[in-house]
Amino acid sequence: MRIIFMGSPDFSVPVLDALVDAGHEIVAVYCQPPRPAGRGKKDRPTPVHARADELGLPVRHPVTLKSSNEQSAFAALNADVAVVVAYGLLLPKPILDAPKHGCLNIHASLLPRWRGAAPIHRAIMEGDAETGICIMQMEQGLDTGPVLLRRATPIGPEETTAQLHDRLLQIGAELITEALDKLGSLTPEPQSEDGVSYAAKIDKSEARIDWIRPAEEIDRQIRGLSPFPGAWCNHEGARLKLLRSRLTTGTGQPGEILDEALTIACGVGAIQITRLQKAGSRAQDAEEFLRGMPIPRGARLN
Repeated sequence: MRIIFMGSPDFSVPVLDALVDAGHEIVAVYCQPPRPAGRGKKDRPTPVHARADELGLPVRHPVTLKSSNEQSAFAALNADVAVVVAYGLLLPKPILDAPKHGCLNIHASLLPRWRGAAPIHRAIMEGDAETGICIMQMEQGLDTGPVLLRRATPIGPEETTAQLHDRLLQIGAELITEALDKLGSLTPEPQSEDGVSYAAKIDKSEARIDWIRPAEEIDRQIRGLSPFPGAWCNHEGARLKLLRSRLTTGTGQPGEILDEALTIACGVGAIQITRLQKAGSRAQDAEEFLRGMPIPRGARLN
């Protein structure tokens, strides 16, 4: 098929590779423009842009798709379908309608739950037992289109957003390939009006840990915000970013270190930190971290 691919971050790259490996013709790759990054603040292309260059694919990165010129250029590609995964721009109706089979979105949730920007983070932070991938026929509403294919997967009790992200992107790559093979024979399933929820973009203000909260909530906060922006607390003036945790047992004052293995008392219950990072240093497993920065039993995190 003649495909326009639209994506920007790392999450989108395996999908692009899967489409190329399946033998489809990628007539254009749309992504976000290069932006200043790193210490030198030089313009850096998105991961999709970089991968498309490696594959020798034509890349376009308009700042908007609202202009008639951009819409005409998109339509002139004569695509059978557009595949959209974490692109980063709203698609106006002329863009949605231009390809023969419209635009298909790979969304990392079981719609209608967690429409919006941060479905992976929110699923973990809210304690969902499972999530998944939906292949959705796009329309103008926010993730409201009918679903062509869906696949569920359980969320592990210690799984972080980074780990779940990597699993879901592989599922997404497999599922979009299947959808394209069956395109024309699939029956779009309208989304239910029940169970709709919205995954708001993560705000850094959500990252500070309040040890008075129950252990289950703090554990989900840590795993859901790992690796970015990273749930954090302070110890003796140093900011600690907590990246992995597990539920355990123990009692004490909220924020109190209960043993030499970084078990921490919460408002109800306790958690054990298994990976963390001191500001300005690299991330480390807890055992290695404690060799360089011991935190004694009885100390209080704040």
